[in-house]
Amino acid sequence: MSGGITGQELSTEDIRDHIRDVPDFPKPGISFKDITPLIEDGPALHTAVDALAGVTDHLDYELILSAEARGFVFGTALAYRACKGLVLARKPNKLPRETISATYELEYGTDALEAHVDSIESGSRVLVADDLLATGGTARAMCQLVENAGGIVAGVAFLIELDYLEGRKRLAPYEVISLIRYHDPDD
Repeated sequence: MSGGITGQELSTEDIRDHIRDVPDFPKPGISFKDITPLIEDGPALHTAVDALAGVTDHLDYELILSAEARGFVFGTALAYRACKGLVLARKPNKLPRETISATYELEYGTDALEAHVDSIESGSRVLVADDLLATGGTARAMCQLVENAGGIVAGVAFLIELDYLEGRKRLAPYEVISLIRYHDPDD
């Protein structure tokens, strides 16, 4: 995909064509959605960010919160485009100042995300942005971080949504926006 499409606007289908399925990763039975070909293609990345920004423009927010690592790619680009601040949600013990934390369930245990305690002021409206919505655990934890800080979740936005894992249900009552939706594992 290097070189990609240049000099023209790409459609959502063109963006989707830049997402590679990697079977049996990270374990057998999983079809991983690899966004690195999209990120590596400048025009495709530009179009994807513009499209994601376009579907979130109606939201009223002051900050964007994104989780490491792939979420930072889209969170940073959206924050730059909207001229908003970016709050980093990181794995435990990666941030240098006092933090707040939210835990979430994994298939075999729990994990956590942290943000600086002073990054989100009480009453601030925050857009939660990530690359992919699967089961919703990570996104739900990011929403908890916002609310634990006294902020308001203005919406939750994703480049990709795996509908068949029903993560959207876990994020109710928040407004969930996704650019590309896969309706079944073979999509």
